Amino acid sequence: MIFSQTKLGVIYIALCIFLWSLLGIFVKLAQSNLDHYQYMFYSSLFSFLSLFFVALANKNLKEILSYTKNIFLLLFALGFLDFMFYLLLYFGYHNANSIEVLVIQYTWPIFIVVLSLFILKEEFTKRKFFAVIFGFIGVFLVISKGDISNLSFENIDILLVVLLSAFCFALFSVLSKKVKIDAVNAVMIYFFSATIYSFITMQTFSDFVIPASKDWIAIFINGVFINGISYLFWIKGLQIFDASKVAPFTFLIPILSAFLLIIVFDEAILMIYFVGLLFVVLAGLINSFKTKRSIN
Repeated sequence: MIFSQTKLGVIYIALCIFLWSLLGIFVKLAQSNLDHYQYMFYSSLFSFLSLFFVALANKNLKEILSYTKNIFLLLFALGFLDFMFYLLLYFGYHNANSIEVLVIQYTWPIFIVVLSLFILKEEFTKRKFFAVIFGFIGVFLVISKGDISNLSFENIDILLVVLLSAFCFALFSVLSKKVKIDAVNAVMIYFFSATIYSFITMQTFSDFVIPASKDWIAIFINGVFINGISYLFWIKGLQIFDASKVAPFTFLIPILSAFLLIIVFDEAILMIYFVGLLFVVLAGLINSFKTKRSIN
């Protein structure tokens, strides 16, 4: 079966959203003894290895020899942005309220829309504006369960660090549109550079340790699937669609994650989840109206 570019883009983004939504389950299941520097190193290493074997299977490794110095500089710069996103995010979850961190974390789709205006010169429309606002409202309703009192924002300094991590990932996503090389090789080099950066920070601010048996399972799943393979889908999707058009649909991630947590851990189902999902669906529809109308 042959898929059109648009259908492939939808499949890539959908797979990425599903894999990223699994993060909450494994965070809840895994009680890691590693600090965020150590976990970052091992996760990056497994992500690199997973993409290396994909590139090896696709016989794309020889292409790397043809890359110019400027291409490598761009790839290592993007790898640094990706590294900073996770390192700062893990720091936030370790030191602040997880609900507050999650709210700040999902400002990155909003940053994508803003950065796309200046870097990619994409058109900014009222539809994109309201799509992002509706999406953020949907996420906020779900993670706060409709109770604003859950969000105290006491640790402003830590939350600013998380805000910086969100900006780093948004910048990574937007600049990735400028990468025209094979997507597998690009993501592999991102994680190779992230492995180097995380090893340096681990040696500088922490210690090198061998993970316990239960830690290896979480590291493998997070490194290979939730990070490694999912990023390949994300980059491929961004190569097909406008970054700002994809951004509103990423708000499905925490909502889907909430439903998965309900199924796996038999948590209570709240009506506010459905209200939040409605806002996210509206966000996606608002942002797609113009495209559908042009097709007709």
